[in-house]
Amino acid sequence: MRAYELMVIVDGDVDDEGVRAAFERVQAAIAAAGGEVRSTDLWGRRRFAYEINHKWEGSYFVIELVGPGGNALDEVERTLRLADDIVRHKLIRLPDSEAARRGLLATGDAPVG
Repeated sequence: MRAYELMVIVDGDVDDEGVRAAFERVQAAIAAAGGEVRSTDLWGRRRFAYEINHKWEGSYFVIELVGPGGNALDEVERTLRLADDIVRHKLIRLPDSEAARRGLLATGDAPVG
């Protein structure tokens, strides 16, 4: 298992209920890909540093997860790219030392591949 951090920005025109629905959709996609959400952080609405798609603000959330290595999370990224209400997303693999510091990898979750 590998540790990842996923940040998602939802379009600022989407109401709170729509942001919650997008959040749940992302969590379901992670579970379908064999991943496990370890922590979530809803940041709320924030102003962008620059205009994105003619918008100046969006709702942010961050998910820390563990999942299989390789291309297992490609479908999650594809889903995020195709979603009309998602402005931006970024999925990064955390270094093992950082994942251990955050407590994301248990002793049985040693990195594979």
